[in-house]
Amino acid sequence: MYLMYVDESGDAGLGASPTRYFVLSGLVVHELRWKALIEELIAFRRDIKARFGFKLREEIHAGKMLNSPGELVRIPKHQRLEILRLYADVLAGFPDLAVINIVVDKQGKASDYPVFDRAWQALVQRFENTISARNFPGPRYADERGMLFPDATDQKKLNQLLRRMRSYNPVANQAQHGPGYRNLQLRTIIEDANFRNSETSYLIQSADLCAFLLYQQLAPSAYMRKKSGQNYFNRLEPILCRHASPRDPHGIVRL
Repeated sequence: MYLMYVDESGDAGLGASPTRYFVLSGLVVHELRWKALIEELIAFRRDIKARFGFKLREEIHAGKMLNSPGELVRIPKHQRLEILRLYADVLAGFPDLAVINIVVDKQGKASDYPVFDRAWQALVQRFENTISARNFPGPRYADERGMLFPDATDQKKLNQLLRRMRSYNPVANQAQHGPGYRNLQLRTIIEDANFRNSETSYLIQSADLCAFLLYQQLAPSAYMRKKSGQNYFNRLEPILCRHASPRDPHGIVRL
């Protein structure tokens, strides 16, 4: 079974929203590689504890670490940014890991465009398709299934979307199939989403980092631009799931 841990960057609002983009990143790992990944992340956390005094129980919340560090203000800002860079390198070095990335550019969208629904629908559909095609790294079995582990979001709305996609999931035909839609019901994603608190989940924190770095590539803050942090997303190249959007050089699904 494949497990997908999901976090977002930006917000899903339109109109008065302060962000142009809404980003979802899904970190995918097979259950048989889960423990090895956790051990790798614990080793990384011990390393940054020794080097920077970053405690194992403290959360790596990328945006807050740089802009609203709270107790982490004791660590110089450039070192907090270094921690994020090192974190990206650790994830990129894990062989059986994949990241699916969805970007909604809200600029020019109609006022009733359902940002949340479209982004999540695209993420779940790519998760389903990649499992079915056996294109994720790691073990590959004919009857693989997947489960979702998102950070706190609109739980009721997401679970309603998942249940709807299991019975009615219209997807536009590709050119070779002619105009119209096909009803591609979910087959491999089981159960409702299993929500996790990012404070206690290293894997949700990892998904948060991926989403943050992608957003900063799209719309970098002044500090990230000054430090060339807008390029950090490229460090994740080895684990980007290009099967999600083969025509995009990074496999990003852009809506």
